[in-house]
Amino acid sequence: MASLLGNTPSVLRNVPEIKDVDVVTSLLQIHGVTVEKDPESGDLTLDPQGAKTAPSNEIDAHAGDSRIPILFCGPLIHSIGEAFIPDLGGCRIGDRPIDFHLEVLRNFGAVVDKRANGISISAPHGLKGAKVDLPYPSVGATEQVLLTAVRAEGITELTGAAVEPEIMDLIALLQKMGAIITVQTDRVIRIEGVNELHGYNHRAIPDRNESASWASAALATRGDIYVEGADQQDLTSFLNTYRKIGGDFEVHDDGIRFFHPGGELKPLVLETDVHPGFMTDWQQPLVVALTQAHGVSIVHETVYENRFGFTEALVRMGATIQLHRECLGAVPCRFGQRNFKHSAVITGPSQLVGRDIDIPDLRGGFSHLIAALAADGTSHVTGIELISRGYERFLEKVQGLGARVEISEIL
Repeated sequence: MASLLGNTPSVLRNVPEIKDVDVVTSLLQIHGVTVEKDPESGDLTLDPQGAKTAPSNEIDAHAGDSRIPILFCGPLIHSIGEAFIPDLGGCRIGDRPIDFHLEVLRNFGAVVDKRANGISISAPHGLKGAKVDLPYPSVGATEQVLLTAVRAEGITELTGAAVEPEIMDLIALLQKMGAIITVQTDRVIRIEGVNELHGYNHRAIPDRNESASWASAALATRGDIYVEGADQQDLTSFLNTYRKIGGDFEVHDDGIRFFHPGGELKPLVLETDVHPGFMTDWQQPLVVALTQAHGVSIVHETVYENRFGFTEALVRMGATIQLHRECLGAVPCRFGQRNFKHSAVITGPSQLVGRDIDIPDLRGGFSHLIAALAADGTSHVTGIELISRGYERFLEKVQGLGARVEISEIL
C-alpha cells in the first residue's frame, strides 16, 4: 500500500504467496497501479504512476471479507484525492471496530461519508499534520497514522502507538521513500510531513506469527521442525514461554529449530499483550500444546475479546478447557466485567481424537490443524481456505513434515 505514496516504482522482496497479498495486489491494480511479479524470485514491482479512482463495486468484489482496505485510505487520498472502503469483514475473533481508523483520518482533516455499501473518504482541503492519541496501541491504527502522516502538511505526533516489529519495518520502508519519522520513548512517534516520496526497494521481514505457529505444532505433536527465516529478536517473549512449557529450540543464523525434547510439558499462566508482550496471534496455536501439559494452565486474552471460539472444536476432540468471563490474570484488562469469555483454563494432558472441524478464523484454523495432527484417528476439516490467508503453502509444508493429508475438493 505504501507504494501508492511514491512518485516512482517500488520493489518489494520476500513477498509470501498468501491470500492477503493477492487481495492487496488486486486492489492496487484496479486503482491503476501496475504490479509485476518476478517468476523466479517472487519479487513485486509496483508502479503507482497510473493511479486512478476505482469503481466501488470492483473494490467490494476484490476486497471480499478482508479488512485490509481500511489501510488504503491515507495513500489513496494523497495519490488520487479520495478513497472508498466497502463494508469490512475479517476473522471472527471480536468486534475489531474501525472507529480508531476513521477518527485518525478525521484528525488529519479527512471528511468521512457513510454510504449504503461502504464509506467514502476525501480531503477537500488536503491532509494536515495532527496530534493523535490512540486509546489503545492498535497496530492497524498506528499503520494508518504512518501511511497518512508522511505526506500530510506539517508535523504529526502520535502517542499510544504500537511498536511491533511490523511497525518498525514499515517505518524503515517509509524512511527509504524519503519520510522523516522519529520513534521516541513511551510509545510516541513523530512524523514530519514531506511534499513527495519516491519508490523503495525493500525486503519484508519474516512472519513471526508463522514461526510461532510451527513451533507450537512441533510441541503439540512431539515433533522437530526447523523454521527457516525465524528471527530470535522478534520472538523473544514467545521463546521464553516456549522454554517454560518444556519446549526446546536452537537458534541458527538463518532460522530456528523447534522441538519437543521429551519428558512432560509443564503448565503455566499466560497473558497476551501488545509488543513486547506475548502476542495474541501466538496464543491459539500454543493452547493446543497446553492441552498436552501436565496440570492446569491459564490463558488470559487481553487483545481480542472473543478469541477463544476455536476451543469448542478442541473440547469436542477431548481437550478439557473452561472459558471464563473474569480476568484470570495478574492485572484486570479492558474486557473485565463486560461479559466476554476471555480467559481459559486448560487441564491436561488430554488424549485428543479426530473429529469433523469447520475452521472459524486464520489462527484458530491453524490451531485446529495442529490438533488434528496430534489427535488419534482422522479429522475431516472444512474451511481450510481461511488458513491460506496468512500461511504460505501450508498444506505442502505439513505434508513435507510427514502429515497424511487428503484433499477432497479444490481450495
